[in-house]
Amino acid sequence: MSVKTRELYSIPGGDRWLLCRESETRRVFIRHEPNAPSGGHVSEIDIGTFLSRGALNPEHQALLRLIAALVDDGAETPTAKGRNAAF
Repeated sequence: MSVKTRELYSIPGGDRWLLCRESETRRVFIRHEPNAPSGGHVSEIDIGTFLSRGALNPEHQALLRLIAALVDDGAETPTAKGRNAAF
């Protein structure tokens, strides 16, 4: 199964947060790829869980900016017409 990704945020220390979508199931989630010194254990987090965790950190703000940009686009999307939008 392939996964499409879009980097949301990264820090100079190496941590990265990616918006991901599985091609087969169309599941959308956040993948956190921490740097090696902090353990390097990759985690996948449901978007709702990701946004509800603690303070509004830069990685949360980046996701909210992306969502706002999609909404502010103003163009009618396939989803608005009753179809699934592409990621």
